[in-house]
Amino acid sequence: MYVDAGEGDEPVLMLHGAGVSGWMWEPVRALLPPGMKAIVPDLPGFGRSANLPYVSHTATVGELRGILERHAPHGAHVVGFSLGAQLAILLAAEFPQLVRSVTVVSAETKPAPLPGYTLALLALAAPLSRQRWFARAQARQLGIPEQFWDEYLRDSASTSRDTLIASVGENIRFTLPATWSEYRGPVGILVGARERKLMHDSAALTASALPGSSLRTVEGSAHDVPLTNPHAIASELKRKITP
Repeated sequence: MYVDAGEGDEPVLMLHGAGVSGWMWEPVRALLPPGMKAIVPDLPGFGRSANLPYVSHTATVGELRGILERHAPHGAHVVGFSLGAQLAILLAAEFPQLVRSVTVVSAETKPAPLPGYTLALLALAAPLSRQRWFARAQARQLGIPEQFWDEYLRDSASTSRDTLIASVGENIRFTLPATWSEYRGPVGILVGARERKLMHDSAALTASALPGSSLRTVEGSAHDVPLTNPHAIASELKRKITP
């Protein structure tokens, strides 16, 4: 798995969503104070790891554990968006010794209705993602700023049908692990004010399952918080790191 790891004393593992790659964290990284070490992988199947298929959340969490052991053996603050937020939850639940804090952004933790129907439609539409006109329309719909369109178009063209189906299948069927309620580090849960009801219900469920966690609605954002309101995420990270 490709990993972009910076320098610093406070490691932060940043996990992107499906259909994009590590570039989506650039607006947040620009706001991090000196001394914070960004560890930004391109998850299997995406970006510079597109040659590796996305198999499952379980397999990916195992790889992320290895990345943390190499780059942050004493633990890292973990922030994840969408699919990446589900992975952040699993890391904290399964390997709490490697996770200093968690910032969960737009994680779907209630299974979506009719997953088979959704995946069938995705399989039919997957070839369109390689068409520039379709990917450009998707970029507008997802709120991706124009300066990142080239990266998004590149990722759309390189992501395989199998990776899309595997990653989205994991995403829409995800449920909170039982050990999530046992995590003892600081946890912040963010959701865009203009997101779907399912996402707001998921954010409330994630927070209620872990007493002591905080829940924040980010005004003006939909399912695009890291790109449209990076300050919300940067401030959440700074709050956890600064005593």
